[in-house]
Amino acid sequence: MQIPELLRIVVCYGCRVVGAGCLLFAALPGMSAEPDKLETGLRADVTMLAETIGPRSLYRPEVLQKAADFVAQRFEAGGWTVKHLDYLVGLRRCENLEVETRGTKFPDEIVVVGAHYDTVAHTPGADDNASGVAAMLALAEGLAKAEPERTLRFVAFTNEEPIYFQTDAMGSRVYARQCKARGDKIVAMLALETMGFFTDAKKTQHYPFPLSLFYPSRGNFLAIVGNRDSGALVNRVKTVFEAAKVLPVESASLPGGLQGVGWSDHWSFWQEGWPAVMVTDTAPFRNKHYHKATDKPDTLDYARLAAAVRGLEAVVKDLVSAEDAKKK
Repeated sequence: MQIPELLRIVVCYGCRVVGAGCLLFAALPGMSAEPDKLETGLRADVTMLAETIGPRSLYRPEVLQKAADFVAQRFEAGGWTVKHLDYLVGLRRCENLEVETRGTKFPDEIVVVGAHYDTVAHTPGADDNASGVAAMLALAEGLAKAEPERTLRFVAFTNEEPIYFQTDAMGSRVYARQCKARGDKIVAMLALETMGFFTDAKKTQHYPFPLSLFYPSRGNFLAIVGNRDSGALVNRVKTVFEAAKVLPVESASLPGGLQGVGWSDHWSFWQEGWPAVMVTDTAPFRNKHYHKATDKPDTLDYARLAAAVRGLEAVVKDLVSAEDAKKK
């Protein structure tokens, strides 16, 4: 380890300011203050969705379609073939977008990584959920040439937000039902949801009672959340992410009806009996911009979002390796 790096670790641990917020050692030799390629790409995708395209919902169907087209183009640029999975909400056409690599040894066992690209009406949705979409696109790009033992799918969902949340028009609900109808065997699902807001300030992390008695009060970690039936998946995801040593992580397997636990697309997979978890910065329990017009790209921490993607790449590689199947 270089001496400047050792000094940075010691001082940053004391001041609790890391990543893009650390200015003290920005000019030390051998320590670049410039963001890396992954970080730059994440920022570009979030900015495109939240700023260039803007609020994305069926209140503005032409804009929602622009977001879908952008996500499809980004998948294709990464080398994937996109399936446009259309369905109707009233007379309006909506679409989920799917890309897939078939497993080499266990093709009938499927791992799904998903994120919703729509927003609450009239909000830019940088954190909710351009951050999750950007993370999904980065993972898809990094794993485009992988040869997974299990089948790997990336899916961009529409209509996650109210008024469609947990209704038959919710994109992930439509998709999960389609998977069930054709007999798919989904062994794990990760919902990437509001992943880009972090802070080291005290008393910035909140929880439904009584979770505040057990979890940290600083909003500087990534959370892995599932219901009781997804407990084994929660533990596996946390263990692999923690081993990557890129970002603090907390996890919880909780009753699905507890406030916040089912607030994303993983809920739709629970309804079909499949293990699924949400990967999140905890949204309204941390981010004051949640579901507001102030949820803009410049409020996010792209260095830590990039760190989350690196940890999740290790998680996805583990899930599709099917080591657990080999041990049976």
